[in-house]
Amino acid sequence: MTDFKDQFSKQSNAYKKYRPSYPDALFEYLSTLTEEHELAWDSGTGNGQAAFSLVDFYTDVYATDPSEEQIKNATPHSNITYRVERAEDCSLEDASADLVTVAQALHWFDFYAFYAEVKRVLKEGGIFAAWTYGRPSINRNIDGLIRYFHDELLEGYWRYENRLVDLEYVTLPFPFKELSTPQFEIQNELTLEELIGLLHSWSAVQRYLRENGENPVEKVKKSMQEEWGDPDRARSAVWKIALRVGRK
Repeated sequence: MTDFKDQFSKQSNAYKKYRPSYPDALFEYLSTLTEEHELAWDSGTGNGQAAFSLVDFYTDVYATDPSEEQIKNATPHSNITYRVERAEDCSLEDASADLVTVAQALHWFDFYAFYAEVKRVLKEGGIFAAWTYGRPSINRNIDGLIRYFHDELLEGYWRYENRLVDLEYVTLPFPFKELSTPQFEIQNELTLEELIGLLHSWSAVQRYLRENGENPVEKVKKSMQEEWGDPDRARSAVWKIALRVGRK
């Protein structure tokens, strides 16, 4: 994983529009772990979802992503500095950050090169937090269709790195003093159009499109519509967050 694999530039607009937002309670919890609240570095920021939440708790947020298209689609804020940078080569000064976060991106990094940067950038006693989430849960029938789409239709189109998400990051190296954490989850209301948009944003769908010239979402769309009913009806969706937190 030494080379940057750009999985998201082509669907950066969909990523911004359809990916769920993280709960405020997660960032509030992380803020309680750092003595100071001057600077947070959000690495692999994508469109700035996590960075935008961090500004409520840290004076300045430095948000980086190797994808220029993702940064172009990031939500601007006067307290966020966005930069196109690889996670393994950050331009922040030594011992400058109170908190380093990685939301839904650590599995794409060169772990040991990135961890070296985290340890260089963090203040002594600073906090590193990485989290990921998998498929949404809506109800038994819709969940079954999503599982079929993910596990069978897209089989062979997920990369090794995606499997680390399925394993909830438990197999990743983690050279920090790991802390026990509360359980967090994402809760959101989705329309059918938003669920279909979310599926479109998956990297395996984009890979399927490139290799086959057809959209795999169309293979389950009709069944989704039948199970959903009124397409304008919003249904509750829940994503379990897998969180790992450590102290330098």
